[in-house]
Amino acid sequence: MSSATDPWGRVDEDGTVYVRTSGGERVVGSWQAGAPEEALAYFKRKYDALATEIGLLEQRVRTTDLQPAQAQHSIARLREAVGEAHAVGDLDALARRLDGLTEQVGRRREEVKAQREQHRHEAREVKERIVAEAERIAAEETHWKNGGERLRQLVEEWKAADRIDRPTETALWKRLSSARNAFTKRRKVYFATLDDQREEARREKERLVAEAEAMRESTDWGETAAAYRDLMRRWKLAGRASRDAEEDLWARFKGAQDTFFQARSAAFAERDAEFRGNAEEKEKILAEAERLLPVRDVRQARQALRAIQERWEAAGMVPRDQRDRLEGRLRKIEEAVRTAEESEWRRTNPEARARAEATVNQLRSSIDQLEKRLDKARAAGRDKDVKDAEEALGARRAWLEEAERTLAEFS
Repeated sequence: MSSATDPWGRVDEDGTVYVRTSGGERVVGSWQAGAPEEALAYFKRKYDALATEIGLLEQRVRTTDLQPAQAQHSIARLREAVGEAHAVGDLDALARRLDGLTEQVGRRREEVKAQREQHRHEAREVKERIVAEAERIAAEETHWKNGGERLRQLVEEWKAADRIDRPTETALWKRLSSARNAFTKRRKVYFATLDDQREEARREKERLVAEAEAMRESTDWGETAAAYRDLMRRWKLAGRASRDAEEDLWARFKGAQDTFFQARSAAFAERDAEFRGNAEEKEKILAEAERLLPVRDVRQARQALRAIQERWEAAGMVPRDQRDRLEGRLRKIEEAVRTAEESEWRRTNPEARARAEATVNQLRSSIDQLEKRLDKARAAGRDKDVKDAEEALGARRAWLEEAERTLAEFS
């Protein structure tokens, strides 16, 4: 067999196949079945297969999220395969490519590590927020249904969050569990206390119902209506019993009230029917009374009003829905007569007339004196005295005008 050579290997005369590397030649196989060129071609195909496998790994590292540990395992396997390869080709180049992949995977490992640390940091923040909210609910929440539901949601959020280092994870989970237990205990205490309060409310409302039922047949309309209003006030202050007890007690309480107030309404309706005739009579009396206005003769108006008032009282009560209107019309007439009487008394009062006359005379005398003082000041050219006298005269004349009007009322 003749020998054959290649830049990366050779076949000697006895069929031994060599590959050339930076460390020298090494035997990769033996070929006895054919031409040396066929041997080189065969071992080159083995080289190409290794190169293809390395290329595929390079592509996976470059384009997928292949985990660094898995990639490193593949690199180690291929490095061993290259080192022991029964192939002819640039094995040193393949080793360098594997070195490059090792560096790339190393960088990827650092990136993954950094990302993992970031995720752990974020997960820790999430779980610390979950724990803080749970502790706030445990300490403050009084809407028990919402609080319990939110705590269940927080547990689900905890499970969905990424895990963190075991010591921190354990410590935070203990705080979350403690918050849930504290909330449960506080809720139990509240409802235990609430049960006591509801029982006390039930006993108090039982007493109120008994009082309400005892009065429902009363015909003392005013006093009993006030008593029912007081019962209602006490009912609101008593708090709520359990739902079933509350509904039953309220039905009895309201039933007693309705019985009384329906009876009162019926009695008032019957009475108002009787009173409608009285209202018609009082309408007639008012029409006669309103003819006294405006008051011209005070004495005659007073006598007529007295007789009208006596007839008014004798006419009796009127329906409640007309009472204020009719009473208001009569009060206007009474007020007009009273005002006329006061005006007449002021006009005819001798003492008041004397005081008015004295005031007028005093002001006139004062004005005379001021006029004389003014004339002297003008004659002497004392401008300041002139000004003071004029101002005083203006005031006194205004007062005199008002006093004369008052005195005229007594004429």
